[in-house]
Amino acid sequence: MPREPLSVVVTRRLPEQVEARLGELFDVRLRSDDAPMSREELVLAAKSADVLVPTITDTIDSTLLAQAGDRLKLIANYGAGVDHIDVATARQRGILVSNTPGVLTDDTADMTMALLLAVIRRIPEGLAVMQTGEWSGWAPTAFLGGRVGGRRLGILGMGRIGQAVARRAAAFGMQVHYHNRKRLRPETEEALGATYWESLDQMVSRMDVISINCPSTPSTFHLLNARRLKLLKPSAVLVNTSRGEVIDEAALTRMLRAGEIAGAGLDVYEHGSEGNPALRELPNVVLLPHMGSATVEGRVEMGEKVIINIKTFEDGHRPPDLVVPSML
Repeated sequence: MPREPLSVVVTRRLPEQVEARLGELFDVRLRSDDAPMSREELVLAAKSADVLVPTITDTIDSTLLAQAGDRLKLIANYGAGVDHIDVATARQRGILVSNTPGVLTDDTADMTMALLLAVIRRIPEGLAVMQTGEWSGWAPTAFLGGRVGGRRLGILGMGRIGQAVARRAAAFGMQVHYHNRKRLRPETEEALGATYWESLDQMVSRMDVISINCPSTPSTFHLLNARRLKLLKPSAVLVNTSRGEVIDEAALTRMLRAGEIAGAGLDVYEHGSEGNPALRELPNVVLLPHMGSATVEGRVEMGEKVIINIKTFEDGHRPPDLVVPSML
């Protein structure tokens, strides 16, 4: 007898072609609207599915996993980051976790450069004047930003995305520096033209721009805390397209308001979508609604990885993007 297809529950709306392919391959239950599942809905989904496909907006903690029952065998996360999933508890309960790494590298690096340019060249201020019709004509001293070329860029986290940022920054004439858990191989450093700093404190204090490109882990929580933020030059700019928890957002807000940091470009926030309201009032801050991965191509490729992970698991093999606690 043919084997019954896996029961798959998807917690959020995905690109149409991804949902169509999931429907062809599996017994899938899709979301009818794009609102996040409530806690109760998420528990019911975990109880009724062989495979759960959550996103960053779903908290899959030990309490939820304890209520999942015995049916759930794979959490095929739609996204690269898994800090919203208790991977260790899942594995203890015999539940595998997979993710979608690698497909968003270029998209996120592009957004990093977009935020960097937007802050340094004061693009949102110029846009606002044009949209309100208040522009009175060109003036020699109006909207003076800074030159990007020649600035020192310090990249915190030199994985795939960090290296992609380094390549783009070099094309803009920036000097590339980095801090990472492990130093890159000499040939990689040479290819990127990147200078390694073993001391994060020393790197932070000497850079014109800091780009956050490291994952959220217990060791990176508030890595840029109030003390370390104080080391930044008053002319420095901070860009974060990684995870909001890496920065002490309250301390950053205070320093931006006081003029102790020149500006910031943020796509992620410490408390999810609820960035500090005081940040919205500052002209030297550019805020985006977590758009780093928001390209059609990237979101479709994420879905394709989810499908491959589920199909490989269904065929009795290890999902290619399996996440294990030792990786975190």
